Amino acid sequence: MGKRLITQRRGRGSVYKSPKHRHRGEVKHLKIKKGKGVIKEIIHDPGRTAPLAKVRYEEEDVLMIAPDGLQVGQEVSIGSAARINRGNTLPIREIPIGTPVHNIEARPGDGGKFVRSAGTSAIIVSHGEKTVIQLPSGQFKSLNLDCRATIGVIAGSGRREKPFAKAGKKFHAYKSRAKRSFKVSGVAMNPVDHPHGGGSHQHVGTPSTVSRHAPPGRKVGRLSPKKKGKKGKKRRR
Repeated sequence: MGKRLITQRRGRGSVYKSPKHRHRGEVKHLKIKKGKGVIKEIIHDPGRTAPLAKVRYEEEDVLMIAPDGLQVGQEVSIGSAARINRGNTLPIREIPIGTPVHNIEARPGDGGKFVRSAGTSAIIVSHGEKTVIQLPSGQFKSLNLDCRATIGVIAGSGRREKPFAKAGKKFHAYKSRAKRSFKVSGVAMNPVDHPHGGGSHQHVGTPSTVSRHAPPGRKVGRLSPKKKGKKGKKRRR
């Protein structure tokens, strides 16, 4: 008797469950309209590609995504009157055209949804009834003028250039984000691991399609094709 496929095991609390107890916490813009803080520490979060900065606002420590060039002891500001310096957070209506920004809100007050991975940034393209930004993918997006963003390019831009060097590093890096580090074809597995496994050589020894009437959890992969063409007309006698 085999076991469930990897696609069926996702989200069920097994080996693919994200180890949130090791993560540093949520990273969102503060809901205050204006304020100043000081960078206390720059830390690493196992579940993120970008480094984080611990900021002290009055008597509260808050996490923010660290832009490139941010230093311990540096002062950062939130609000419309903040200067256009790296690490400061402003409404996008106040940010000049051509400025690189990150951690951009999709709707005013949601804390930041776009451009949060290492080495990325978006560009302010134009202002009008809405502000147009260009995302790292090249896509243009129109946003509410009151959406906030942080100035600068996110640190950690060289992470793709450094190789993992060995399989163990890749395994632990991907496990922190509840992802698979390696992909193995079904025909390369044993019969207990996959329906396509086993045999004297790699081949699919059984039908590779799944019935459209299969129960939930088993209905994964290639579904059986639908019948095509018109039904034949009955001949007249």
